[in-house]
Amino acid sequence: MKRAQNDMTLSLVNLQSMADSYAEDLQRVTRRVIVCAGTGCVANGSLEVHDGLAQRIAEAGLPVVTQLESELSGSHDWNHVSQSGCQGFCQMGPLVAIEPDGILYTCVHLGDVQDIVEQTLQHGQLVERLLYRDPASQRVCRGQADIPFYAQQQRRVLKQCGRVDPGDLREYVHGGGYQGAQRAYQQMTPEEVCAEVARSGLRGRGGGGFPTGRKWQLTLAQPGPKKFVICNADEGDPGAFMDRSVMEGDPHSVIEGMMIAARAIGADEGYFYVRMEYPLAVRRIRQAVADAERIGLLGDNLFGTGRRLRLHVMEGAGAFVCGEETALIASIEGKRGMPRPKPPFPAEQGLWNKPTVINNVETLASVPMILKESPERYGDVGTSDSSGTKTFALTGHVANTGLIEVPFGTTLRTIVYEIGGGVIDDDGKLDPAGFKAVQIGGPSGGCLTPDHLDLPLDFDSLQSEGAMVGSGGLVVMNQRTCMVQMARFFMQFTQNESCGKCVLCREGTKQMLAMLDDIIEGNATPRTLELMQTVANAVRKGSLCGLGKTAPNPVLAMMRHFREEIEAHVLQKRCPSGRCQALAEPEILAHLCKGCTLCIRKCPVDAIVGERKKPHTIDVEKCIRCGACAEACKFKAVVGI
Repeated sequence: MKRAQNDMTLSLVNLQSMADSYAEDLQRVTRRVIVCAGTGCVANGSLEVHDGLAQRIAEAGLPVVTQLESELSGSHDWNHVSQSGCQGFCQMGPLVAIEPDGILYTCVHLGDVQDIVEQTLQHGQLVERLLYRDPASQRVCRGQADIPFYAQQQRRVLKQCGRVDPGDLREYVHGGGYQGAQRAYQQMTPEEVCAEVARSGLRGRGGGGFPTGRKWQLTLAQPGPKKFVICNADEGDPGAFMDRSVMEGDPHSVIEGMMIAARAIGADEGYFYVRMEYPLAVRRIRQAVADAERIGLLGDNLFGTGRRLRLHVMEGAGAFVCGEETALIASIEGKRGMPRPKPPFPAEQGLWNKPTVINNVETLASVPMILKESPERYGDVGTSDSSGTKTFALTGHVANTGLIEVPFGTTLRTIVYEIGGGVIDDDGKLDPAGFKAVQIGGPSGGCLTPDHLDLPLDFDSLQSEGAMVGSGGLVVMNQRTCMVQMARFFMQFTQNESCGKCVLCREGTKQMLAMLDDIIEGNATPRTLELMQTVANAVRKGSLCGLGKTAPNPVLAMMRHFREEIEAHVLQKRCPSGRCQALAEPEILAHLCKGCTLCIRKCPVDAIVGERKKPHTIDVEKCIRCGACAEACKFKAVVGI
């Protein structure tokens, strides 16, 4: 007993010493230059910007450091050039934040480095061209506090992603990191941990929304000394990158969540299951695990309690179906990733037939703040049945795209028009009347229409409308979007990703895809719509796993909300949006045509007529749809070709 107490004291001293040494280093840093090093910004050259800033600052004779790995000495005015995870405003990257000045520079490239150093760091002046300009008001914004994209958010899970260096364990500890895990292991029983998480109202962020504390309690109740905890980081929805960004930007928060989950159920081993398309996330998670092991946060004597926990990182092969719990377990075991019937649930028989709890990245990253603060404080945000916040990947026809985080209960209108900045047309210009729909929840989700703009987004309200939160993808669509083609896009995805185990899923998705092709190509009849409805219902009811059960959702949502548009395709052989080439009649839009006559000169069959400087028209009977006119038109006035 005495040896255990000594080990515990040593562990506490080391953690506190780490936080104190980092705090001492911070006192010597007068300015921090934070370069976004999330995947999107890295792809656009942010690492070159980071290295260029460090080099140029040194050349200017200013003290500079890129890692606060040891105590700084000498000068008390160090410039700390660091990397962070995703800062959220992805379309404006690479992003460079300068603190404590409260400056955010956007679209920064290597050629901008010299101006940033000379004007801002040396003389305290702003580089105006790098500041964000709000497209609606044309107001120039100095930093995040001024930008509408950030102002309407509550970044809790993402709070540290754009601030801390994901490779610096000391910084995470300095910010209160691992305090929740320490409390769970040293001061709480597993039952108390489960109860506290249950009291917070936290529900799984992977799509199902099952109460996290309840899942842990079910796993804890199972007999046997061996149990597992798994982090499901197999994020496969098209356009979704929430989990990836958390792993890249704040990996220790996910590790701490894993530690607390392991304590709650009595597990001594766990796995991160990360899709192989996320190499940066894999690298940072592995490094974070290694750093935690190096100082004894993970291993054989957690916080001096004698309890052990080993975490492994495994890369998945990119199969969407492996996001389903039992298919993921099969993949870890070295088998083909295919789901199995439930029950028994993983809580009863999971990995290698041992009780297993599986949570996704965002769920686990939410857990430390519950134990560090309180369940009640966590539940103060959100709704009574959906507490906390939710991250979304906002993409599509919207002015501001990127990674956002809002409280449950936030309306779609707030997300699209305030955070997203409004709907845009195909040329990127704001279109106040352009909103048509939003696809929420990826291929497993459904459509929301203008009638749902004031719908509070939470688990239950979305389910009542035939949609779901899913992993958090939000694709905004304007009036020029063909909903049949959108449904086909998601059906193609799920059909490709079906593991093939269930006949209804394997063959049903194939048949629905074929029927959507018939509609797009003008070969459908009213009978086609009846069959598609029947097949969709059968696939939803008879499939084994979540992929098959939700695969028909985009089709069913389309038929529910956009019946007139589908019937126009089937009965009138007309695509209202003009996107389906087989159904679109060639047309020159009068409000865009300038009468330049270039299309007339390019048409090989003299199908275009019109006077100079006046709108032209196309003779549909003569047109051979060669596309020469559309290619020649500089004003995008020709459609339907």
